[in-house]
This record gives sequence, C-alpha cells and structure tokens, in this order.
Amino acid sequence: MITYTADWILPIADEPIARGFVAVDAGRIVGLGPERPAGAQDLGRVAVMPALVNAHTHLELSYLHGRVPSAGSFAQWVRPLMALRRQYQDPEAPEIVAAARMAIAAARRAGTGLVGDVSNTLITAPLLREAGMPAQLFYELLGFNVDDPAARVAEAQRRANAASGADVRVSLAPHAPYSVAPPLFRAIRDAVDASTHPVSTVHLGESADEVEFVRDATGPMRELLEQLGVWTDAWRGQLPSGLSPVGYLSELGFLDRRVLVVHGVQFNGDDLSQLAALGVTIASCPRSNRYVGAGDPPLEAFYAMDVDVAFGTDSLASVADLNLFTELEAARRLAPRVPARRLLESATLIGARALGFGDEYGSIEGGKRAALIAVRVPDAVVDVEEFLVGGIEPRDVSWVHAMPN
Repeated sequence: MITYTADWILPIADEPIARGFVAVDAGRIVGLGPERPAGAQDLGRVAVMPALVNAHTHLELSYLHGRVPSAGSFAQWVRPLMALRRQYQDPEAPEIVAAARMAIAAARRAGTGLVGDVSNTLITAPLLREAGMPAQLFYELLGFNVDDPAARVAEAQRRANAASGADVRVSLAPHAPYSVAPPLFRAIRDAVDASTHPVSTVHLGESADEVEFVRDATGPMRELLEQLGVWTDAWRGQLPSGLSPVGYLSELGFLDRRVLVVHGVQFNGDDLSQLAALGVTIASCPRSNRYVGAGDPPLEAFYAMDVDVAFGTDSLASVADLNLFTELEAARRLAPRVPARRLLESATLIGARALGFGDEYGSIEGGKRAALIAVRVPDAVVDVEEFLVGGIEPRDVSWVHAMPN
C-alpha cells in the first residue's frame, strides 16, 4: 500500500480535503481523509484529483490539425473537412495513425485518464489499448439512404465486437439527424440495447443548419445531401415536421439515460426539460462550437435545468489541443455563475458515468481505480476549485499513480 499526502485532495464526490491523504493498494483506492499518516509520500502544494474524462473526441481526425479553417456556419466548416477526408482512401495511412497516437499521448500528459472517442474506422481501438488509455469507443455510422439498415448494423456490430475489450469498449452510434435516416437510427438503437455495454452517442443540436433541416427539411444540410446524391423525399414523411432535433430523436425512441448527446448549442428550455426527464447527459465542447461557427452553448441553462453535463474537446480539426483543463477554462467564461465544483464534476465523474465507467473512474472513492493526477497550485491560491477551472497547462500536471491495467 502507498499513501500520498497533499495540500488538497479533491474526491469530487465530496468536498475538498485540506492537507489530506489518499491511500492506494494494488491500483485501487483504499482510503482517504484529513489526517496525514506518518511515512506517507508528501506531494506538497498540489491538488490531487481523479484523472479527467474527455467525453467526446475524434482521435482519428488528429491529422487534420490546423488544416480546416474556422467558418461562419457549421455547413461552411464541414465541407472542407469532408474534402480532406476523401483524400485518404486508407484509414490506416501512416499520417493518420501517427497523429492519433500523438494526440492520445498529449491528452494523457494533460491529465486525461478516460476518453469517449468517436471513430468511423475503429483505427483508434488498438492505439488506445497500446497507450493504456481506457475508452468508450463509439463506432459511428452514417447513412441517409440505406437499402438494408439491419444488414449494415449487423456487420458494424460484428466489427465492434471484434475490436472491443475490457478497457477499450466499443459500441455503435449514429452520427447526427441530418446524416442518418430513421430506419438506421432504430436499427442502431436495437443493437445498442442488445450489447454488453449499452451506451451510445449522437451529435445533436449543434448548429442552426441542423435545426432548420430537422424542422423543415430545408437549408444547407438538405443542399449537401442532394449534392452527395443521398437525399430522398421519403425522409420527410417518416416523422412529423416542425420538430426540434431533440423532439425528432425522442419520436424515434432513441434518447434515454444511456445516450450521450454532444454539443446542444441550439437547445431551448423545452429541449432541456425533455433531456432532463429522460436522464440524458450532454457532452459540451465550447471551444469547438465557436470554431466551427455553431456559436456558444447555453451552458448555464444546462445546469439550471438539472441536465447532467460532461465535457469534451471534440477533434484537433476544430480545437488547438485536447487539454480538457482548457475546455474547463472556456466553460467557466460561458458559465460564470455555475460553481467550480460542478464544472469539475462534469469533467470527471459525470463523464465517467455517461461513458459507462462510473464504477471505476471519475472520483476518489474506495474501490475505484487509482487514476490520480496532481496539479501544481501557486502559493497565492485560496480557492483551489476555482483555480482548477481557470486554465491549467500540461507542465503543471503530473500523474500521482499510474493507471493500472
């Protein structure tokens, strides 16, 4: 057993402990408290906390870092992204693999110990396992006009099962309402419900373009589908018109507590009430939202409406780095009235629960894995929780205890 002491221990599930300790045995938390046992390893003026949880990223897009310019609208931003992706026919191209491997390492250096990664190719599964980075990997499907959704999902599930393991779990996920038709949504949901780890995710309410498309079947997203040759007039007749994205997926029966919805920039009060009643968690990515022209999420409203909130960085195609502490800094600017403790809970425990790892990660509690980081705290700091949501650089983060296999 190893006992660590520090000026602050942040259990997340409870109040911070000043000048406390945490004890680790065989890679698990076995105790914590305010005492400072003799013979403990003193870490000094640091805050010891659970590793961060990046609930939404696209590691396989890391090779696009700096190559997709910011835009005034999401529809404008996504076109060059799609064009760049079409240039790579081999999903395991050395450039793609190397960039994803470097991104995982960089996230680890910044204190991330669990990720929710979205992949269209599953190339990140072995890379995450190689790096010892636990993950819920979402195998994302697109298909607006699919002849046989059941067959498509069955083949995807076979691939997901082959790539899945204890600490890198794989489940199916639809991309978004404008890229996945209702029959495919339903087939994915059925497969998720029948899987060993029944969690899924979906991009939802990200842009005004998406809202217009779902409500009226018009706008830039309709134009894009037509240009891609996949639009079908039958889509509009499958569900009532005039729905919001949340209403649309609720009508499909897709949303519940096992679904992590990402972005929510366009959610209104009715949407949030519905999500709260369903137990859905929102993964907010403020930096990416602004970069792609979607705007700022109504983050304070998320908390005010008692919706569970997690945080993600999204991909390196739309953010400068995968440092979740920087995402917390952006969240603090958008939500100055939300207590720092709730933001920190979102970046740890809420994210872990949403990914299906809540029993293992996200807080310092007896029996959980000892994935612990220490953040250096300047002498002048009094409110350590507020300090931690003010922007932390990787150089000030260290791993207290290596994540056990």
